[in-house]
Amino acid sequence: MAGHSAYNIGVMETLKDRIRSIEPLRLILRAFRYRNYRLFFGGQSISLVGTWMQQIAMSWLVYRMTGSVFLLGVVGFASQIPVSILAPFAGVLADRWDRYRILIATQTLAMAQALAVYSLVATGRIEVWQIVGLSVFLGVVNAFDVPARQAFVFDLVERREELGNAIALNSLMFNAARLVGPSVAGMMIAVSGEKTCFLVNAVSYSIVIIALFAMRLAPMKAVRHDSHIMHGLKEGIVYALRSVPIRSILLLLGLISLAGVPYAVLMPVVATETFGGGPQVFGFLVAASGLGALIGALYLASRRTIVGFGSMIALAAGLFGVGLFLFSLSRVLILSLALMVLVGLSMMVQIASSNTILQTIVDDDKRGRVMSFYTMAFLGTAPFGSLLVGGLASRIGVPYTLMIGGIACVAGSVLFAINLPSLRKAIHPIYARMGIVAEVSTGIQSASELIRPPED
Repeated sequence: MAGHSAYNIGVMETLKDRIRSIEPLRLILRAFRYRNYRLFFGGQSISLVGTWMQQIAMSWLVYRMTGSVFLLGVVGFASQIPVSILAPFAGVLADRWDRYRILIATQTLAMAQALAVYSLVATGRIEVWQIVGLSVFLGVVNAFDVPARQAFVFDLVERREELGNAIALNSLMFNAARLVGPSVAGMMIAVSGEKTCFLVNAVSYSIVIIALFAMRLAPMKAVRHDSHIMHGLKEGIVYALRSVPIRSILLLLGLISLAGVPYAVLMPVVATETFGGGPQVFGFLVAASGLGALIGALYLASRRTIVGFGSMIALAAGLFGVGLFLFSLSRVLILSLALMVLVGLSMMVQIASSNTILQTIVDDDKRGRVMSFYTMAFLGTAPFGSLLVGGLASRIGVPYTLMIGGIACVAGSVLFAINLPSLRKAIHPIYARMGIVAEVSTGIQSASELIRPPED
């Protein structure tokens, strides 16, 4: 009997050890308990690989055809300027219309754009003006897609305290694609040219559309809006400006996107002129940044609470600037790849932490509009940054342009850190009301809930 009891105790201990070993993974993947989120994640994972492949192929195509740094900036500007103009209005519509139907429409139009680019490249009729025009078209699609997609994540998870995990997993998905896509694109361009990347991207959109149709969603409640769309936009702007956390986060994000994020536009030049490489080196540089972002996303997804994200935003923005500054000085490929890992990690942490705080503290009826302002700050300022970086690099050179951008990002992080006490004061009552502040002391309860089976 004693031996039998000892055996049972041994089995129980072994079982406990196994549960402990898988607990970190369950913690990271806890948003997967929701069927709709799993479908969303799977479809987007495939599509984003294609998106990154097209982005790399487009940059390389323009540089191969023209050899112009300035035109690289122009194409970047063309693809992103519609977001600056249309995103705020798209945010109002995302609060009024069914986001699910918006996403089906935008994904279908994006697939059509990729097919159009593929056809022109495959037949040898592609010209720069066509690239610019199709980039503008995709920018218009993205202006409506991104705010709706960001707000749609909230509809896929039932518990708000798991929203941060879902957003972190989205960042993980985005940056895993960022790691895979450029590497595959570099090899594919070398073997079969840019056209194959555009075709793969078009096919990948069909996977997203299938996943969307497979979801089980309650119909969005029809809400009558008698006010004009401009009134809804004004209401959203006033709401964002009066909120110290929302205003501060958006301003820092806008600065980072204007001065720092456009570094990606210059990567084809760095690959060829600094390191004497081709599309493979270009792909490796972008993939190194994606690897860093992937590490950052894993870290955020493993966190039990979003408390402390404000400090993380300030620190990440500063490290991003330092990484860019050091990258501008490097002439050794291995060192530059390591710095790209730091740049990608810090940029992802800053952007995802900003997204999480905004989605957590915003009122539900303002979600679409605030996320459109987030989109405008993140993507809408990028076209001006692309033009600025392209023009500046053509005059003073790529290294000095990257150096200036890094310094600006560090300055922004310092200002944000100075304002952190007032941000915490404004956010704390919201977190207390939602029970988020208490999550630090109830980690055991949160962990125990992870053993529940996924809900279908």
